[in-house]
Amino acid sequence: MPISIEVIDMLGRIVKIRKPIQRIVSLVPSQTEFLYDLGLKDKIVAQTVFCVHPKSHFKKAKKIGGTKKIRFEELDELEPDFIVCNKEENNQEIVETLSKKYPVWVSDIKNIDDAFYMMRSLADILDARSEVENLLQKITLSLNQKKIRHQYTCVYLVWRNPYMAVGNDTFINHMLQRSGFNNLIKEQRYPELSSEALQAINPELVLLPSEPYPFKDKHVEEIKSMLPHSKILMVDGELFSWYGSRLLNSQPYFNELQRQLHKIKR
Repeated sequence: MPISIEVIDMLGRIVKIRKPIQRIVSLVPSQTEFLYDLGLKDKIVAQTVFCVHPKSHFKKAKKIGGTKKIRFEELDELEPDFIVCNKEENNQEIVETLSKKYPVWVSDIKNIDDAFYMMRSLADILDARSEVENLLQKITLSLNQKKIRHQYTCVYLVWRNPYMAVGNDTFINHMLQRSGFNNLIKEQRYPELSSEALQAINPELVLLPSEPYPFKDKHVEEIKSMLPHSKILMVDGELFSWYGSRLLNSQPYFNELQRQLHKIKR
């Protein structure tokens, strides 16, 4: 027999849920992958076009738009009983609109502790406690293998035209700090930067991630022309910004970046 419970999400919102949950919609790519890794694939009825992992499920999964543009009529047809959102990935309008009809649980992730809290909270709601503890043990072991050879000053760009960079109070900034990259941007969130501002900062490294803006090799030359003394490095944006089970892969990747940079520096 279904039971009704109340849980509190990471924004402090009270969310009323009827259990057992059978029809999940996830609008957050990193959390979608995490839910699959908990063994919940048969309960995930829809996701976004950016929820590309696990690749084995992406092609056949029902997609209902992007993280900030949801096709609400298609979602309504699915009659979900639980929706997963994130404060940064999904705007307030989406959360408020969906909350009028469905239980919407919103995460807010700024560091590893937040990520672990999110994973344990969702696993508790979805009755996957043993699965999440096994996963978190593996992630913890991986994260503890960090090898920092040198602290590099950096700017991590997330957008172009205009240039936008990662500032403080973000998960990416936390990952940069713990992995040997000293972010020179001290403003909050994602400030815009002019070419002149970038030149004035003059970092050792400029990191160009694969997402959200799809930086390519041609952009390396563009930045290099402005910052001839900086090393421009293309990086995997997922491993800096995804805060679910992809954390398993982040630290080995950071260690390899440090190894490559140390070799170049010598």
